[in-house]
Amino acid sequence: MGEIVGGKRWNFGANEVIELSCSQNVRYFLNLLADNLDRNDSRPVVPLGHGDPSPFPSFRTDPAAVEAVCNALRSAQFNHYSTTSGLSLARKAVAEHLSRGLSYQISPNDVHLTAGCHHAIDVLMSTLAVPGANILLPRPSYPMYDSRAGFSQLEIRRYDLLPEKGWEVDLDAVEALADDKTAAILVINPCNPCGNVFSRQHLQKIAETASKLGILVIADEVYRNITFGETPFVSMAEFAEIVPVMMLGSISKRWFVPGWRFGWMVTLDPHNIMKDSGLVHSLANVLNMSTDPTTFIQGAIPDILEKTKEEFFSSSLETLRECSETCYEEIKKIPCITCPYKPEGSMFTMVKLELSVLEDIKDDLEFCCKLAKEESLIILPGRSVGLKNWLRITFAVEPKLLKDGLSRLNKFAQRHSKKKQQP
Repeated sequence: MGEIVGGKRWNFGANEVIELSCSQNVRYFLNLLADNLDRNDSRPVVPLGHGDPSPFPSFRTDPAAVEAVCNALRSAQFNHYSTTSGLSLARKAVAEHLSRGLSYQISPNDVHLTAGCHHAIDVLMSTLAVPGANILLPRPSYPMYDSRAGFSQLEIRRYDLLPEKGWEVDLDAVEALADDKTAAILVINPCNPCGNVFSRQHLQKIAETASKLGILVIADEVYRNITFGETPFVSMAEFAEIVPVMMLGSISKRWFVPGWRFGWMVTLDPHNIMKDSGLVHSLANVLNMSTDPTTFIQGAIPDILEKTKEEFFSSSLETLRECSETCYEEIKKIPCITCPYKPEGSMFTMVKLELSVLEDIKDDLEFCCKLAKEESLIILPGRSVGLKNWLRITFAVEPKLLKDGLSRLNKFAQRHSKKKQQP
């Protein structure tokens, strides 16, 4: 620590842990790609790099949700500080919402409200980061887990998701990676970035493996209601009798309101393993040192969850299904990328980049930087989610804009493909 500035030593400077952790998240790569855009290109930028469709007309949130927030503000009953795990009326509403379709009822006491799922990740990584501990994260993954685990100096061990098996967890690798310092395994379902949905049978195997290893299952279910394929969504909550489960979620994706910053952590612990170990107490203490979701959003949550019309959900889900279908079919026409698995959920798909057919691009990052510059099209390089020479494509944008973006991607791929030698 310490920097020489103007000939004088100052006892502060850059934090190398922060610099390294920041280079592992989506925003870092989005900013990098934005810097490569050609400002002279008059075409609109097509943002297929992150999962926020809220700016587009096809993905406006339901008016009932907006009215709920307005009513909470006008009531003047939610201008005060929040309590540690959130207001009781909001915790009760979330517990009831998450219990629908479950084989048991979630207790409001097990619900801890957060300022979005990012905040939940931050709190959880801080809670788990005891000296020497490690965590099992998937490859590919949602990189905020990598960033926050790295910042908390929690050792990261990566297990593979297998594209040839529909992105299932490599359970043999999980057993080989774990030891007596392994605290937890992360399972994202429906999966960001792969777009797959795990079957009930596979989830049970994950739970049984985690129980055998004596580790917590972190179940990121942010996309729990965004499924449109043949595999039905099953919550990891169904397997809490087998292994302790920490469920994470938010309203950001289903309601298309990531800026409202409202999420939750739920401790699913019927055998009191998390409670008796002290983990729940530590979690509450981290929340005591942290921020809270805004109280007027908490005040609106009962009406948001209860009064949003089913027509809103069914219509938006159909639009996402159509967008995913368009994305999958158009990708087939592009010479340098392949999609090993048709997306069934979330807002993303992973595609493999075939560098051997390209003549002037050496890796996924160069591909995406040149794509941004030449076509005003933003797609995330696979390295941003832990898988080099792949790409993560978001299909949750206005359908017409999606078709335009995929057309630009095809033209770019054709332009950079190796030319066939004339006989």
